[in-house]
Amino acid sequence: MTSRPARSLTVFFPAYNDSGTIASLVIGAVKAAAALTPDYEVVVINDGSRDDTPQILDELARLYPMHVRIVHHVRNRGYGGALRSGFAHATKDLVFYTDGDAQYDPAEMAALWARLDDGVDWVNGWKISRSDPLHRIVIGRIYHHTVKRLFGLKVRDVDCDFRLMRRRIFDVVQLEKDSGVICLEMMKKFQDAGFRVAEVPVHHYHRAYGKSQFFNFRRIFRTGVDVLKLWWALVVRREHLAAQQARAAAPGARQIS
Repeated sequence: MTSRPARSLTVFFPAYNDSGTIASLVIGAVKAAAALTPDYEVVVINDGSRDDTPQILDELARLYPMHVRIVHHVRNRGYGGALRSGFAHATKDLVFYTDGDAQYDPAEMAALWARLDDGVDWVNGWKISRSDPLHRIVIGRIYHHTVKRLFGLKVRDVDCDFRLMRRRIFDVVQLEKDSGVICLEMMKKFQDAGFRVAEVPVHHYHRAYGKSQFFNFRRIFRTGVDVLKLWWALVVRREHLAAQQARAAAPGARQIS
């Protein structure tokens, strides 16, 4: 009986002014990934940080030259832009990401890794309990129920940025958004393309450093507008399905099994 080849893994973090948390996250990710597979990389997307994040990341790359790569954005591209950059720079078969603010523990990616069997294309975490101030919990619940109904999403937690996926998904799905609605775009396009999801409970921790870039009136209003535009494009017009069909029909298109 032949053993299955070890799966390779890219772990990446989008980072914006995360100097207080990013070092511990990267070190934890290196240890967690090494326990899962010898073939791994940790990539950090520095999305135009204005604090000490760039210097800390460069030092981490010097400490772990074989496994840690840093991508510096000269200007801030937004959360979606940072995620798209991370997916574009991933070179391994499996891709895991979470945020650079340390509200999730990279060690728990082992639970997602264990769940990604042959019948699963991506694994979505769901928060056991949200460790945030009350106003954020209330706004988060309203957001969750609203977008889940609008987009017909079947996942348990639409707002848990703790995900593991097969990189070949992106041979089919093309992400376009630069704002935080990229997570909605991702889940909707994955679901509509027929990719199979499993879900795993994960812990959510209090923010120990910095402050959320999302929870202010201007940002919430802008997100609401972005959500409605995305709903129009993906639910009403279903533009992504026509684009996927066109790519699949193109000469030399790669078929995904």
